[in-house]
Amino acid sequence: MSVLDWIILAVVLCGIIFYGLYRSASSKNLDGYFLGNRSLPWYLVLLSIMGTQASAVTFISAPGQAFDDGMRFVQYYFGLPIAMVVISIFFVPIFHRLKVYTAYEYLEQRFDKKTRTFTSILFLLSRGLSTGISIYAPSIILSSLLGWNIYLTNIFMGGLLIIYTVTGGAKAVAYTQQLQLIIIFSGMFIAAYMMMHLLPEGIGFIDALKVSGQMGKLNVITSGQTENGFNWSDRYNIWSGIIGGFFLSLSYFGTDQSQVGRYLTAKSLTESRIGLLMNGIVKVPMQFAILLIGALLFTFYQFNQGPVFFNKAVSANVVDATAREELASIETAFEEKSAKQSSLVSQYIKEPENTVIAEQIKANQQELQEYRKEYKSTLKKAAPLADVNDTNYVFLRFVVDHLPEGIVGLLIAVIFLASWGSIAAALNSLASSTVCDIHKQYSKTEFTPIGEYKMSKWYTLGWGLFCIGTAQFANNMGSLIEAVNVLGSLFYGVILGIFLVAFFFKWVGGTATFWSAVITEAIVVLIFWKGKMAFLWLNLVGAVVLILLAILIHATIRNKKQSMP
Repeated sequence: MSVLDWIILAVVLCGIIFYGLYRSASSKNLDGYFLGNRSLPWYLVLLSIMGTQASAVTFISAPGQAFDDGMRFVQYYFGLPIAMVVISIFFVPIFHRLKVYTAYEYLEQRFDKKTRTFTSILFLLSRGLSTGISIYAPSIILSSLLGWNIYLTNIFMGGLLIIYTVTGGAKAVAYTQQLQLIIIFSGMFIAAYMMMHLLPEGIGFIDALKVSGQMGKLNVITSGQTENGFNWSDRYNIWSGIIGGFFLSLSYFGTDQSQVGRYLTAKSLTESRIGLLMNGIVKVPMQFAILLIGALLFTFYQFNQGPVFFNKAVSANVVDATAREELASIETAFEEKSAKQSSLVSQYIKEPENTVIAEQIKANQQELQEYRKEYKSTLKKAAPLADVNDTNYVFLRFVVDHLPEGIVGLLIAVIFLASWGSIAAALNSLASSTVCDIHKQYSKTEFTPIGEYKMSKWYTLGWGLFCIGTAQFANNMGSLIEAVNVLGSLFYGVILGIFLVAFFFKWVGGTATFWSAVITEAIVVLIFWKGKMAFLWLNLVGAVVLILLAILIHATIRNKKQSMP
């Protein structure tokens, strides 16, 4: 990066920190620190919800996901708008009416303390681990650009975030997310524009889409059907997106404190509902646009020489001479094949109806993929501990290699800002659940409002350190955007099932719900471990199995009581 890039990066990041601290004045109590005194308008609630979900993982990994697998990942979000309607009708009024700090307070009123505690622990575990991955995402940028040690980079990034979040609280999170998203969307628009601008003369947006479509990257809708019937292991298709995605979104936005805490900051029930419903309208097009950037990036590298492997830092660290020769040989063959591909694609633009050229392009692309696989295999043998999944580096490599000075710094700042917004909200929610659902429930010490406020800051610090520790183990996890969602799906179905029983099965008690939750969580983990089902379906399985078990256990307990003399 140039001096200008570093200046822009530093100015943007420091500006965000000071702006957040400037706007973070609130009452020094739990209501002020965790909920911003419940004073925010709907548009800030919307931006806070979006900023919490759209982490650096989204902007780093999603373009690479589309580059490798096409745009079918967008189907993951198809159930989200429906979930927003359901949450607005059933969930939000209850939380607002009870004036809760966390979603799990309601569970103690409805069931008992053990059910509330177990649910909050599931949330703390899932959100704490996911936030560690979110810290790792921007760390790989500095590590890749500067050659820094990834573990020390995690500590540096996490330390900045802890200072920012501990000091500001919920209000700082909400107001900085407003500014962050403006910068983020501006930066992504500039990246997409430059991608098109750098294509050969005469190649426009429609031509780029034709190439992406021909290569299977515009696979927005897929059925999941194969010759042998429906493939339950297929991660992204229309059915897993609408059904599995609905249950995941219902749990994430309806029961995950990192999101519930965002719309509890609203000054009224109506403001909360508008913020959620607008998120349902905006989120799918936003994710479509981010994935489209990845599809267009694929087209860009059809015309321009791309790397055989996108994580330059890993390949540069290979010291074995024989392995370096093998890697150089594969790279040379890849470059020759890429030149041929560029020629074929240029010819295809002129003759789009020529099926012979279209088939040649696909065959040539398959050979390029084989070279990539061979390169990664050789790299793994030379450096067994290296992360050879370069999906997370595809967009980053384009930014660094092809964008002009100044814009590189802005795009790197975009990724940092996305990370800060989501991680700050997550740390705030982790602390709020720990204080309200665990500490205050089991501590015999009476705290004053100012004492609770100080304790909340200490828990925010503690969770920040935990997430930094988690980030140290996030290497070799593949596509980070998939990793975060897979991790959430291990817990979200169970958490959602508990709330569905609480809302709609009024006759089922706390003991039946608690034990059904414990059993169902074990079942979900077992299904995932056996690898028999795509992760989105785990959300549906978790919720449905828990409800059925809760009804069954409740009936068993009732029958035993009735049969007792």
